[in-house]
Amino acid sequence: MIKRCNDFGAGGVSVAIGELADGLDINLDAVPKKYDGLDGTELAISESQERMAVVVAKDDVDAFLGLANSENLSATPVAVVTDKNRLVMTWRGKKIVDISRDFLNSNGASKHITVKAAPAVLKKQSVSGGFGENFRSLVGDLNICSKRGLAERFDSTIGAGTVLMPFGGKYQLTPAQAMVQKISVEKKHTDDCSLMAFGYNPFIAEESPYHGAYLAVVESVSKLIASGADFRDVYLTFQEYFEHPGKDGSRWGKPFSALLGAYRAQMELGIGAIGGKDSMSGTFENLDVPPTLVSFAVTTSKTNRIVSPEFKKAGHSVMWLKPEYNSDGLPDAASLIELFEKVAGLIKSGKAVSCYTPGMGGVAEAVFKMCIGNGLGFDFNDKLTVDEIFGLSYGSFILEMTDVQPDAIGTVTDRREITRGSEVLSLDALLNTYEDKLESVFHCNIKNHGDAPETVSYHTDCRVAPAVKTAKPRVLIPVFPGTNCEYDSAKAVADAGAQPEIFVINNLTADGISRSTERFAKLLEESQIVFIPGGFSGGDEPDGSGKFITAFFRNPEIKEGVSELLDRRDGLMCGICNGFQALIKLGLVPYGKIIDVDADCPTLTYNTIGRHQSRIVRTRIASDKSPWLALKKVGDIVNVPISHGEGRFLASNGLIRSLIANGQIATQYVDADGYATNDIHYNPNDSAFAIEGITSPDGRVFGKMGHSERVGSGLYKNVTGDYDLRMFEAAVRYFR
Repeated sequence: MIKRCNDFGAGGVSVAIGELADGLDINLDAVPKKYDGLDGTELAISESQERMAVVVAKDDVDAFLGLANSENLSATPVAVVTDKNRLVMTWRGKKIVDISRDFLNSNGASKHITVKAAPAVLKKQSVSGGFGENFRSLVGDLNICSKRGLAERFDSTIGAGTVLMPFGGKYQLTPAQAMVQKISVEKKHTDDCSLMAFGYNPFIAEESPYHGAYLAVVESVSKLIASGADFRDVYLTFQEYFEHPGKDGSRWGKPFSALLGAYRAQMELGIGAIGGKDSMSGTFENLDVPPTLVSFAVTTSKTNRIVSPEFKKAGHSVMWLKPEYNSDGLPDAASLIELFEKVAGLIKSGKAVSCYTPGMGGVAEAVFKMCIGNGLGFDFNDKLTVDEIFGLSYGSFILEMTDVQPDAIGTVTDRREITRGSEVLSLDALLNTYEDKLESVFHCNIKNHGDAPETVSYHTDCRVAPAVKTAKPRVLIPVFPGTNCEYDSAKAVADAGAQPEIFVINNLTADGISRSTERFAKLLEESQIVFIPGGFSGGDEPDGSGKFITAFFRNPEIKEGVSELLDRRDGLMCGICNGFQALIKLGLVPYGKIIDVDADCPTLTYNTIGRHQSRIVRTRIASDKSPWLALKKVGDIVNVPISHGEGRFLASNGLIRSLIANGQIATQYVDADGYATNDIHYNPNDSAFAIEGITSPDGRVFGKMGHSERVGSGLYKNVTGDYDLRMFEAAVRYFR
């Protein structure tokens, strides 16, 4: 139905709509506005994010508007494609733009400049100082140090397709060198995955834009190979950002040199750039950005081919494989391609179990980051000089091998230290420097409150059962503004043998809300389970999330339907993340019914760390009372992705004690030894008693923060563990 599509961004209507066809008649009065008072020019050129412009056939307009409304999306006809080859905009009945497309396509008057490119020379790098001095300095460098406190602010597991977490190993500290994500399919499953990696060194680019661009391509592609991909069907896209050149030929020479370097890399490696974005405005007063050409490399692979960079086992030998380098300091392309094939073969055969391609910090950075994920050490032998350990070596690879290698550069050890001869560096001391550098800006190692919580265990042989059995229970999944986990949830439900029903709540108009309420109440009568998925309801409103969800469920018709489901039909309910927040605000957990909550009721509030947390946590089954947990045993440990900013469970000690006594504490955050903890590395939000999930008194309503619906084969390969809570399977069995 959609013929063309463009996103709104810089340039607003003029660009987003103006690029869709040669002839356009745009009615600016029809463009939806957030604010009144904008004149025609402002409407035409103002940036407007989170909107899309689409072209549909005239006969499809009504059908498209209907589909948009069914998804709770506002859609408005604002322009018509014409055959006049002109861009026309009208505002308040007057033409304020009427420009020939031929003129627009000319990009204005021709401009000329004589480019003066500096010689492409990269000085040979030298390293001063000793092994320990350089190592301590390296891990505290802003370009090398931990960015975990920043990365964890973004949802890394949405879509239930994450093959490599941003940080791997049992301590989740080794950064992955590539994004690896399963290809998204709505209802079925696949082992196909996409990979993306970037390359760029501003110091090299500043010295020689030519070398910087060439090595950016090499680095981005090498990261794909190090992650398990083949050197096949690799494509590039470039992000370019340079100082404002004005009429200075030497300033124009920098992007010119960078493009030549990138072009040479593409031609020699036989791969092409299929997209990109550039800006020549990187100047503020007397400050200029360094010449910037960031290369992004993309390809596809299979999940069973993917390898992560953290060291796996003490005793393994570590090899350093390098291409040949030309006199200009760049890798020889034929040698590099041959090395790509060799590394891919070692990974595919299972002989190499981890791999890292050195970047700005050389071999030293690679070895350190490979160590920290699983807390393993490394012993350098005498084969490498300090210059080799800390120097640049783009296009080379550090590989952890399962067999003894005579040419190894060292050995993985079980000691938390990095050694070279008589020099011994504490891994913990290096890690503290590495993580503390940005701790004051991007927190990740704060002290949580309270004493060590009790590790709860509640056993029961008596669970509730439904009055009426159902072979294929229907699961109603409401979608509110901001919900983003409905497809993951529906797939998990269907995989367990239930029949999911995704229902989008329409709140565009009062009539839409009324019709949604009526329809939802009807679907509720036909369903056995209600599942409220996660997301950011209303964009995570001030003073807490989930308020629109709770307002909807407090509608008398819906409230009565929920009561009938739970009290008379023995149905089940569950809410995850944002859904858990809604259940808490409704009183459905821990009370089992919708009530008017007050200050004495439990709540979910902002994480003590003061930011969003996205990572893998370990949870322990604390009670087997709930039908949702019937296929797990008390004490079982289950890994689960979390992604929330308001997950801190708070309640009075008296209430929590009563929940413990009644078996309503379902799951707790636990440490590496399986004990409930307040440690920020395991309890991500500082929940009281390390509570991750609770239930209603009879266990049929279950709320939890962790995204247990984000399960599947080939996921989270660099953070090993059991991820299947089997809660959906247990819910289906409850009705059979």
